[in-house]
Amino acid sequence: MRIDDHRESSNIEDRRGSRLPGGRGGLGLGAIVLVLIGTYFGIDPKVALQLANSVAPATSSPAPGAAVSESASEAEARKLVSVVLADTEDTWTTIFRDGGATYREPRLVLFRDSTSTGCGTGAAAMGPFYCATDEKVYIDLSFYDDLKSRFNAPGDFAQAYVIAHEVGHHVQHLLGTSDKVQQARQRLDEAGGNALSVKLELQADCYAGVWGHQANRSRQLLETGDIEEALTAATAIGDDTLQKQARGVVVPDSFTHGSSAQRVLWFRRGLESGDFRHCDTFARNAG
Repeated sequence: MRIDDHRESSNIEDRRGSRLPGGRGGLGLGAIVLVLIGTYFGIDPKVALQLANSVAPATSSPAPGAAVSESASEAEARKLVSVVLADTEDTWTTIFRDGGATYREPRLVLFRDSTSTGCGTGAAAMGPFYCATDEKVYIDLSFYDDLKSRFNAPGDFAQAYVIAHEVGHHVQHLLGTSDKVQQARQRLDEAGGNALSVKLELQADCYAGVWGHQANRSRQLLETGDIEEALTAATAIGDDTLQKQARGVVVPDSFTHGSSAQRVLWFRRGLESGDFRHCDTFARNAG
């Protein structure tokens, strides 16, 4: 990605020099185990977060910590995250304005190990996530090491795709889609609720693709091989791929994010069209 000449976002909240009271993080051992088990067995990380906080709820804000020290690779990842967030701001501000609405920019929190959120205590083990309550995206930059080594999905555009996907959840929050899905899930059984979660996640993938289209067309951020990096990442974190790696079997009814093929399909649909109206994963026969 070409990021050197592009602006960085002012909506970055760096908590890497902070800690939760009482140690490295606010989650106890039992809660951490719940998060890890939930992620291992294909449970939506946001659901795992709720489970963990029922064991050890967050009641305190981060205490001030030492000044942030970072490696060269972490500094590079921080800059990438900031540039990508800024570019999503430009993209969605334009899209909302063209539709006669105002885009409210999310904040992005950098943290290490664990941190307080509007949704409870967040842990690095969950990977990046979005909290609608405080309208913030949370990421421990060590996730990018996992993306490269554990998921075999290296590259800066793979990293950018992750941020754009979480911003896609913010867009869903602003449009009211997330609330409608949450309300509908309460009337369904587990399999039906999971199916709605998949549609929500695939739409966020499509929104990430819309951003990629606009970033390339309007601001020429993409370089040769970038799209392939994002598609590799989408494939690597499909529910079927993760379940097969973890357990050797695939259980479609337990999917919460979609199969690898579905994630690639919807990211590509947004990337090729550049139109968020093509991202209606809830339509009948949407695929």
